[in-house]
Amino acid sequence: MAATDDKQASNEAPIEQQLYAIRQTIQARAVHGVFANWRIALVLLTQALYYGLPWISWDNRQAVLFDLAARKFYIFGLVFWPQDFVYLTGLLILSALSLFLFTAVAGRLWCGYACPQTVYTEIFMWVENWFEGDHIARRKLDASPWNAAKLKKRGLKHLVWFVIALWTGFTFVGYFTPVKTLAAEVASMGLGPWETFWILFYAFATWGNAGFMREQVCKYMCPYARFQSVMFDSDTLVISYDPGRGEPRGARSKKTDYKAAGLGACVDCGVCVQVCPTGIDIRNGLQYECIGCAACIDGCDQIMDKMGYPRGLIRYTTENAVKGKYPDQSIIRHILRPRTLIYTVLLGTIAAAFLYSLATRVPLRVDVVRDRVALSKETDDGLIENVYRLQIINKDNAPHRYTIGASGIPGLKVVSAGREIAAAPLETIDVPVSLVADPTDLKGRSIEVTVHIQAADDARIRDDVSTKFFNR
Repeated sequence: MAATDDKQASNEAPIEQQLYAIRQTIQARAVHGVFANWRIALVLLTQALYYGLPWISWDNRQAVLFDLAARKFYIFGLVFWPQDFVYLTGLLILSALSLFLFTAVAGRLWCGYACPQTVYTEIFMWVENWFEGDHIARRKLDASPWNAAKLKKRGLKHLVWFVIALWTGFTFVGYFTPVKTLAAEVASMGLGPWETFWILFYAFATWGNAGFMREQVCKYMCPYARFQSVMFDSDTLVISYDPGRGEPRGARSKKTDYKAAGLGACVDCGVCVQVCPTGIDIRNGLQYECIGCAACIDGCDQIMDKMGYPRGLIRYTTENAVKGKYPDQSIIRHILRPRTLIYTVLLGTIAAAFLYSLATRVPLRVDVVRDRVALSKETDDGLIENVYRLQIINKDNAPHRYTIGASGIPGLKVVSAGREIAAAPLETIDVPVSLVADPTDLKGRSIEVTVHIQAADDARIRDDVSTKFFNR
């Protein structure tokens, strides 16, 4: 009986299970090929844009500047204000629809070629290869004890990493503080506390994410990896291993007739795993950790070339093509399917509306604020007067003169400081205005009226604002 109790207690004892796997450092093997060249080109392009845009001048100002203090956002010839927030909403919708479309067509193109995490990891790996050698040398260095040589290599690598990260943080802040002013502040050691914080914070994030966390960000932090399957279907171009060609896999010499030996084209060399930045084996099927960088395609093609086999054992293809439902030559035809057509129509419609709205945008904003002292008063002539304050925002890069009118009540008159109101480029001015009406023309206690502000030098620039005119 006691033995039975002991056995039952043993079976009921809690079992500790690790839900988070201890990270194994991935030392990815360098690879060359078509897709590697595309990654290099996009790294250079995206970073040329990111680092270069703040230094471009446009109309004697920084071409791209988000001036939060002045509440003005400059993008080349366009100037946006907080009231133009709708354009940011439209841009985010366009970005989301583009991501959905590209993912439905060809998988995680963004992740593999243009995502900042991928781009900076690639840059940091270039530096790592420069100082520490190839993947084999890096593994040996990881396993070796600390000595002067190891300390020198790791120290120089981290120094270059942090210089790149600091320049990245400096550039990021340069989009919000004029970059030339920021450079002068850095040179004179006169950085403000917020600028210092954001430069260091962004630099630390870049250094940590690209230098240490790397694939951990893609696996555990990025939500896209988790919901990508919702946007995939059996006709989505994804990186796939063709088991029909590759299995059964096995090592062999170059001279071996693998078909006669009952083998597939896969020589089980493991190169596809060695070059993968997230450490997965694509031969096990599509996995959420795959970022679509296509390094495994380049690596496998190199082995196929050495063995004299046709390329494409690992390639961009669709699930239906791998299953033999249609040949690879028909893949392009299957791109045009209901999902992608809907995304394309939505994207095109919203993009057209967005561009039309930008092209026809009126560079004028007027807000009408009533006098808080009195709703209305009677003048010496027996007329009823309402006092307002007009906030006129000239959103154009050119000066303008405005005339003010009003409608809604017969004989309604506008009394202002002058016949025309002048506003400098991008200037906000406050103008006191009085509306005067004959009490015999007033029907009711509160009448809706419209204030018209018209640019005297450009008939296209006009804003009409509704407000209330109160009777005594």
